[in-house]
Amino acid sequence: MTWLNTANAGDKVTDLEARWQTDVLDARPDVVSILVGVNDAGRHILDPRGYPIPAERFEAGYDRLLAPLAEAGTELVLIEPFLLPIRGTVEAGAALIGEKERERWRADLDPKIQAVRRLARRYGAHLLAADGRFAELAATSGAEHWAEDGVHPTPAGHAALAAAWLRLVA
Repeated sequence: MTWLNTANAGDKVTDLEARWQTDVLDARPDVVSILVGVNDAGRHILDPRGYPIPAERFEAGYDRLLAPLAEAGTELVLIEPFLLPIRGTVEAGAALIGEKERERWRADLDPKIQAVRRLARRYGAHLLAADGRFAELAATSGAEHWAEDGVHPTPAGHAALAAAWLRLVA
């Protein structure tokens, strides 16, 4: 068995599309697991030069990624993007992210989560409901335990995602 990780931190769906043939399709994978979307929703909030990506455009691009895989019979595992409800202000590069920015980010992310759910249904993919799972976990032990900045998982957050992924596909 061979595992390939072709992820690039900070990628959006359009970034995946640009390298999808070489990084994924040419490998002829049996299983593909995808976690994308939080950057499609949050990048313009963090970077004043960024631009909003409408949910429809996000979904159409994601669909273009999935269609050739589904046609080839590849098993698909879609992981919802997530944003944990942390408190206070955190630094993200040069940007400061507070409650107001997180509210805007959440409002932009929710339609993209719905798009991932629709695509999972359309393609018969496994869906790892990461946003909901992290919200449940955060309610009992605090969001910062799982992702200090709300986006990048801590070791505990990574372990929770891995365990959920294994339960889903095993």
